[in-house]
Amino acid sequence: MHSVAQFQTWLDDGRPLAGLRLQDLDLGPVASRLGSEDDLTGLVVLGGAVPPNLLSHLQTHGAVVFPGDPDVPVNVFRAHLYTGRELYAGIGGPGGYASTPDARAYAWSRDMRLAGDAYASLLKAIHDDSVSDALEEWVEGRRVVGVMGGHAAERGSTSYAMSAHLGLSLAGAGLLVATGGGPGAMEAANLGAAAPSADAVEAALDRLRPVPSFRPDVGAWAVAAFEALEELGPRVVPRDGSPEPIAQAGAPTPLPRSLGVPTWFYGHEPPNVFAEGIAKYFSNAVREDGLLARSNAGVIVMPGSAGTVQEVFQLATRLYYAAPDVVLPPLVLVGVEHWTSAIPVWPLLQTLAAGRGMARAIHLVDDPCEVVAIITNG
Repeated sequence: MHSVAQFQTWLDDGRPLAGLRLQDLDLGPVASRLGSEDDLTGLVVLGGAVPPNLLSHLQTHGAVVFPGDPDVPVNVFRAHLYTGRELYAGIGGPGGYASTPDARAYAWSRDMRLAGDAYASLLKAIHDDSVSDALEEWVEGRRVVGVMGGHAAERGSTSYAMSAHLGLSLAGAGLLVATGGGPGAMEAANLGAAAPSADAVEAALDRLRPVPSFRPDVGAWAVAAFEALEELGPRVVPRDGSPEPIAQAGAPTPLPRSLGVPTWFYGHEPPNVFAEGIAKYFSNAVREDGLLARSNAGVIVMPGSAGTVQEVFQLATRLYYAAPDVVLPPLVLVGVEHWTSAIPVWPLLQTLAAGRGMARAIHLVDDPCEVVAIITNG
């Protein structure tokens, strides 16, 4: 359970507590109710806020309580995705980026004193499982398109603008645009998906152009992004505290349009703030597999290098070994010269796909307008 109100209803109905997992809840409002229960066997409390008297009662009456660790910069039992403002909290203060939860989480994950520490490994695994659970709920029922691409595309470049307008077109087609959540082409696609119009994209591009890269100053890069984000328009604040979706014209309820799935494994690459929900992981392997697995509408690959190539062939493996009767999501590479000459991935994909269903799923294009047609018709 992720909601105190939901748990209160459960208690009001007199339903059994055995088997419940209370994740990241403030149990203060229900302390007296729980304090009157004599048999709490099978109840598991995962993090959250537990008053001292209630904690003692829970432990002595059969509940299992996993407290948070104050030495970890992030909440490992979190029930919702991150937002940019949460990860960059304190960015404008004297400590700059180094004082933010994002930077401190990376430093904690790289602390050599914790290398081989089974407890630290357990906390990372719990965190990543909690994020995966929140991500699964956040994308449920949506058609998700993954946009992969290198971090090298700078704000102000043609490739950055192209990725931004591609993100806008995909989101406008009703798709949830998911990226690796970092800078470059990833940031651009998340920006486009978050924008309400082409004019808004152009205004944001103008705002971002003076700070083309996160190097050498992540703080200036992030602050410029927050300024551009504010100009995209107001957010709708949801009731459950989860990342805020953008209201779509004519939609009965707001739907998320932009998702980032970054990792602290690449801690030198800060997360972009244009994703409405950010599923940030300690494990890069869990992050990559989860992003590709949830891209049920297909994957678009903008020009990139080693990391992007790894993602291409991670998906290619799924396509290659898929059962013959399975309808495969499209894999679309954008940039004919890049993927045939600069980094010749396309010839190898064609060789692997020959005579298999995979051959119908792979595409190579230059025009981003073709991409939307392939994805929406795929």
